[in-house]
Amino acid sequence: MKAVHRHTASGHEHEFEAQRGLPEALPAGETLLWQGSPDWKTLARRAFHLRKLAIYFAAMVGLRAAFVVGDGGTALDALRSAIWPLALAVLALSLVALLAWLSARGTVYTLTDKRVVMRIGIVLTLTFNLPYKRIAAAGLHLDAQGTGDLPLTLLAGDHIAWLHLWPHARPWKLARPEPMLRSVPDAQRVARLLSQAWSNATGLSATAAPVQPAERPSAHGAGQTALAGR
Repeated sequence: MKAVHRHTASGHEHEFEAQRGLPEALPAGETLLWQGSPDWKTLARRAFHLRKLAIYFAAMVGLRAAFVVGDGGTALDALRSAIWPLALAVLALSLVALLAWLSARGTVYTLTDKRVVMRIGIVLTLTFNLPYKRIAAAGLHLDAQGTGDLPLTLLAGDHIAWLHLWPHARPWKLARPEPMLRSVPDAQRVARLLSQAWSNATGLSATAAPVQPAERPSAHGAGQTALAGR
């Protein structure tokens, strides 16, 4: 039986939510453990690859200027040739940053003692209810600042389209998409709450697995553990 539920709404409907981040008020007997949203700067860097795009555009503008000089142009000619490409690059990067900010602003992750709820979307809002009993495993990808990603592996039979989740999906998991709480501040504490709630809901013991570094390995992430699941 599939137990992953989706609620769809227009982007402004969450302004009138009965409870923030939830399509309806929590039922009696269900307890809110944590709510949070992605850090938009980290989301821009990791999910929208803003830093990589900036490096790419800088290289392209630099190459254009170098070609002008190589063809006999002056430094002023090179500067003039780079103005429009540079302006377009700044515009493109600004739009990507805005998209990341809007995505983070419209996202609310919720942990209760029974489920994970992901409200995502900018114009079209999607809310996914993920009961702990339908989550097979979870992980933690931590960076040096303590911000991290928590991918969730669903049980066989539960499937959410990757495009419906993006950017809140684990990269490159296209055949079997994994919802992911992205760029969560204080991610290790959230992972502990998730692990304990999952164990309480399923009656199973969470096993420890090494944390995967979100970027380069660092001393901050060494020796830490995360929920591995069933």
